[in-house]
Amino acid sequence: MSVFRRSVLAAALALATVASPAAAAPARQATAALPTAALPTAAVALGDSFISGEGAGAYAPVVDVNGVAQGFPGWSAANANAYFCHRSPNASLFQADLPGISARFNLACSGGQPYDIANASATRTKGRQVAAQLDQLRSVARTHDIDLVLVGLGSNNSSFTFGSVAEKCANRFIADAWTGWWEFWAYLGGPVEQKPCTDADLGTAAQFAAATAETTTALRQLLTTLDQIDADGQHRVVFQDYTNPLPFELDQSYWTEDSRDDTRDKFRALGAERYAAGCPIHRASLAPGHRFSQGLGTLVSSVRGTLAAEFPQDDLVYLNVQRAFDGARLCESTGSPGNALATPIRLMDGPTGTFVTSLSGYDKLDIQRIANACGTYFQTCQESWHPNAAGHKVLGRCLAGAAATGARTVACVRAPGGTVSVS
Repeated sequence: MSVFRRSVLAAALALATVASPAAAAPARQATAALPTAALPTAAVALGDSFISGEGAGAYAPVVDVNGVAQGFPGWSAANANAYFCHRSPNASLFQADLPGISARFNLACSGGQPYDIANASATRTKGRQVAAQLDQLRSVARTHDIDLVLVGLGSNNSSFTFGSVAEKCANRFIADAWTGWWEFWAYLGGPVEQKPCTDADLGTAAQFAAATAETTTALRQLLTTLDQIDADGQHRVVFQDYTNPLPFELDQSYWTEDSRDDTRDKFRALGAERYAAGCPIHRASLAPGHRFSQGLGTLVSSVRGTLAAEFPQDDLVYLNVQRAFDGARLCESTGSPGNALATPIRLMDGPTGTFVTSLSGYDKLDIQRIANACGTYFQTCQESWHPNAAGHKVLGRCLAGAAATGARTVACVRAPGGTVSVS
């Protein structure tokens, strides 16, 4: 039994915020066991931006599909560059207290899709120049005994992506704030709707069903591979879902500005205020956004349930983090974005490296130019609405709880005072 596995019981007893452990099924034995005596233990992160560390900064070079380490290539470089996987040393994997783990490997990639688990990301549309995550995992298994895998997958897929959903709702708000209904031409070279997002705008039932099937297939490949390559056949896989960067309702101080709210035509002062605070969004879009986040949680939970039935001897845990940012979301209180656990919406006026923090005084043509920069150079705005470094630290506490618990389903919740519990 690995050092990590031996330490789990002690960690669980010491972690007061974790529920009393239930009996855990023994892990499935590897089909091709390797010598374990000299192998150090490892925790590995796989999946997309909420796992890679998007928003947490200090991004490390990433080895591309050709084996070349890619450092920052400049803001005007192709978004396909491996560096824009945005793997951060501040990601939750590195923030978690994981007794018995000797090394940690972040193989996740911002924008990652189920396709990227078993295939080189570069072989799909808008993919990045990195090898299949399973190939990267096999490399780790040659030198380490994999005891913990954190995976976050499902928010990007063939049906929808988190970035496209966020861009759609933010653009609608900005268009509504700066232009009249007769001025659709002013945005992105064509019409942009100016009404709040609805549930159907974000993800239909059919799209969620397709995304669930796609994610299940990819993670089935992951579990099969782990059972083949893990040195001692014992590993816990934590399936983490997603937390919404926005609250259920904005603080009342963000409701109106210059005696205008977001239900009337043109409200530039209010648009500038919400942009500066990090939450350029219609209030009416918030509830559909949270239902979308809850849908992603259902997706992840469903995938875990399906695979637990198929791999009954594997140690699979569903980690629900939908309430991990309670009380510290963007515009949930005054002082946003400085007191939030998520990054604000931030755009550049071209690939300049300097974020536009205020839209006060800009006219609709300025807004068009700035919005176009995000569309042309997506890397200039890809940090928007992701956990920041403080947010990833909270998610690290969530992961620590999920790594130690005996339960198969746990929820990570932030209390009003900032206490984080996993139960």
